[in-house]
This record gives sequence, structure tokens and C-alpha cells, in this order.
Amino acid sequence: MIRTAVLGASGYVGGELLRLMAAHPELAPAKLFGDSKAGQKLGAVHPHLTAAYPDALVEKFEERALENVDLVFAALPHGHSQRLASTILHKGIPFVDLGADFRLDDPQTYERWYGHVHEEPALLGEFVYGIPELNREAIKGGKAIAAAGCYATAAILALKPLVDAGVVKPTSLIVDAASGVSGAGREAKEATGFSTVDGSFSAYGLLSHRHTAEMEMAIGGTLLFTPHLVPMTRGILATCYAEATGPCDPFKVLSEAYASEPFVHVTDQPPATKWVTGSNGVQLTARYDERTGRVLALSAVDNLGKGAAGQMIQCANLMLGLDETAGLTTVGVYP
Repeated sequence: MIRTAVLGASGYVGGELLRLMAAHPELAPAKLFGDSKAGQKLGAVHPHLTAAYPDALVEKFEERALENVDLVFAALPHGHSQRLASTILHKGIPFVDLGADFRLDDPQTYERWYGHVHEEPALLGEFVYGIPELNREAIKGGKAIAAAGCYATAAILALKPLVDAGVVKPTSLIVDAASGVSGAGREAKEATGFSTVDGSFSAYGLLSHRHTAEMEMAIGGTLLFTPHLVPMTRGILATCYAEATGPCDPFKVLSEAYASEPFVHVTDQPPATKWVTGSNGVQLTARYDERTGRVLALSAVDNLGKGAAGQMIQCANLMLGLDETAGLTTVGVYP
């Protein structure tokens, strides 16, 4: 078995990683780190995992605890991985990081979008951007993966094939995306509390959401992104628009681009978040509007699945030479 450490094990993504690993044939949790819940049994932090890991404990991180670990997953807020990455990489342990610290190409772009100087700019080149459908071969040969953001995953998978095929103008991209509340993390906040979000639909991060930078980097275009908070627990629906370069068939472009992909399904129906809940699946569709000369593309993902924990495991499977689909499914929980 592959002895796996999880940094941020007490959060929503950490819990989802552990849920998926319970069904994984090779990955076995060895160390569970979560400073705010250190000393507690995992079942007290994540009751749904009690049966899978009855004796597991959450620990405070210490460098010496990484001895005899074969893989590290980090699901930490941005800024934290910069303090730990060099330690993990110097030990030669394969590392999949969900934080934003190593997703971008250069420290200046990071500083612009995240508001502070990058502490480990020399390590940026060590990380492969973690969307397997874009960078599969590089991930296979990598030792450090920066898994993509949840919004970014949904938008990139919908738009990049259209830009690459030349059917849309890369300077005309617009993404409106709505996410479930779990995307804000487990920490209690007034803005994401039940009384605030129930029965409400709101936009936030106007013109400044940090996932914009990785969308533009991966897609190769200029993009206006507006995220929204929707009163549900998990899921993202991204509605993407672009000016067409001429009459085209964007549905065919997406269908051909993802024909051999195990987790991406191009459907003729408008996708719904419920279709992918609890899975690593992606549901896409696209249309060309002759009247306006624009392309519409829709993408549905689970923000905790393909947008986080599922994609991390997919990347780890590739890094470690395992079956890419091990421990993962495209089948959502419905209803």
C-alpha cells in the first residue's frame, strides 16, 4: 500500500480525500494532519468516516512525521504550502498540493492576484499544473503537482478546446459560475452561514477572483470571471460565453477533444450539478448561436470532487503509475 499523508485532514477537502481513499485499492492514509483538530479522533471530526477509519487520529504537523510516507496530499489555505513545500520536496516525497501557491507560472502574477510576495518563487518551476486532461504526460513525469482550482477546472475544460480549435476569439471570454457553499471551506463564516445563504443567490469577487489568473494561463486568453454563491452544499455550474470566429459546431469540438477521457462526458442536454455530485465526473455541452455570433459552453463539476479531492487523486494515480481511474467514479449521487 502507498502510505499517504493528508495535510488539512480536518477540512471538507481532507474529508473527501479520505472518503475516496477508503475505496482506493492502493492509497492508505498513514498520517492525518489538522492543527485545529489535533488530538481528536477522526470520527469526531468527520463522523461519516468512523467506520472506515475507527482508530485514526488527527495530528499536529511535524516534519519528522513524514518519515515512511510515500505520498503527500495538501488541502490547505493559500500561503501555507509555501512554508512546507521545500521540506516535502527535499525528502523526495511525491506531492499533490491543492493550494494556489504553485499553480501560476511566475511570482509577479501570484503577487498581483493574491496580494503578497511569493515566499518560494524558485519552486514554481517544480510544479506541474494539475488538470490531467491538459497535462497528462507532464503529470506522469512529475514529482510535484499543483491541482487546479475548482472554478478554474470547470471553466478551462469548457473553453480550452474551443480556443485551441480557433472557433472562438480568445479575448472575448466570459465565465459566470455558481458554486455550492462548501467551496468556501469548513470554517464558520457569517457570509456562508445558513441564514445568510438560504433562499439567496449572490455574486462576489467582482473583477478580482483569484481563479481568473489560472483560467487565463491555461486557456491562453483574456477572461472576465464572475463567481456566484448558490444555496446548496456542493457543485459548480459554469456558464461560459465567447465570440465565435465564424459559424462553427462547438459541441463537436468538445466531443472530439474529450472522446477518450474517462471523466469528461459531453452531453446534448444542459448539465446539472446533481449529475456529478460525489464523483470525479465532468458534464459539458456547447452551442453556437447564429443570431448573436456567440458560443455558449456549460460545465458541471463537483467542487469537492473533480474540483478538489477527486482531481488530486487522479493526479496522484498518474504520478505513481497507477490506473488513472483508481478509486474514482463518474457516477454521481442522485437524487
